[in-house]
Amino acid sequence: MQRLRRIAALLVLALPGLPSMVHAQDGVIEVPAVGGVVMGAPLRFGILPLGGAFESRNDWGPVLADLSRAIGRPVSVLSVTSYGALEEAIRRNEVDMAFLSGRMALDAVTQHGMMVVAQVTRHDGLPGYRALLLARKGDAPASLDALLAEPERWRIARGERRSVSGFIVPQLQLFLPRHIQMETRFRSELVGTHQYTALAVANGDADVATNNTADLERFRLQFPSEAARLRVLWQSELIPHAQIVMRRSYPPAFQQQVRDFLVGYGRAPGPTGDAERALLKSLHDLAGFVAADDASLRPAAELAYQLARQSAMEAQWVDTASRDARLARLAREYEEQMRLLGAGAGGDDRPPGK
Repeated sequence: MQRLRRIAALLVLALPGLPSMVHAQDGVIEVPAVGGVVMGAPLRFGILPLGGAFESRNDWGPVLADLSRAIGRPVSVLSVTSYGALEEAIRRNEVDMAFLSGRMALDAVTQHGMMVVAQVTRHDGLPGYRALLLARKGDAPASLDALLAEPERWRIARGERRSVSGFIVPQLQLFLPRHIQMETRFRSELVGTHQYTALAVANGDADVATNNTADLERFRLQFPSEAARLRVLWQSELIPHAQIVMRRSYPPAFQQQVRDFLVGYGRAPGPTGDAERALLKSLHDLAGFVAADDASLRPAAELAYQLARQSAMEAQWVDTASRDARLARLAREYEEQMRLLGAGAGGDDRPPGK
């Protein structure tokens, strides 16, 4: 898998109309600045690998070109082959702005000096999406009960540990309540993007796969034959949509300029608005963006805390004092996160379950 990711990174092409020059290192693909603007330092935009590094870069390219023209400075793209690669780029201060799901956005805000400026919306109007567990039509396991009764019989394809729908929510809501550790109880596992996990089940390389409603819709459009082989075994509660984050160190006026661009994108009447709406629809079927702040990450903080707490409760401990110390530390960390996210202003910052 690592070799394939390296080859993919080295084969990436520049955005249409730009020089074929890229920088690929540690799973990060850096594409030259878009938009033809040469004023100011580039704004470096990081993208989650929802389908694949190339696909994500190409999907976001036209929108980021419009952003570049709106703010009067170039925007470069860092498209990654893994969640870990993007997290490391953020940690090394190589990303100024990013499209991130809940857990990664939470870490970027609470640990790496970033802030939420907007949240995506979709055409279905729902305030979120759902994690899924997929299986192949006509093949075992015949039901969710059959899977949960003997997980060691089955091969699973899942997302990385930082993936909300690919790991965190299925682990928290489905497997841990049945005393099943996703990483250790199955016969074998494959780890990759949502597109990768769906293909693994469709092609018979795995028996079940984690995924989500938004990416499965996109998968059906891109791989209709493979999608026709899939069925849904389980779906989660609603998960809040992903956020757009940027460096907190930027001047407030510039932060507001970026937020205004995002919130206004696709809302204008006439041909310009029609073109923007078409770009958004092709971009994971987005309807647009709404203004948001760090408080929008409180559900992500609660999910992360619940998963860590439940994992600690399921773990083997030398004595109860060690377990209780771990639980107390998790509670303190959660309370601090909620404080940083503004939960104290009218919110309940007590750890859930306490």
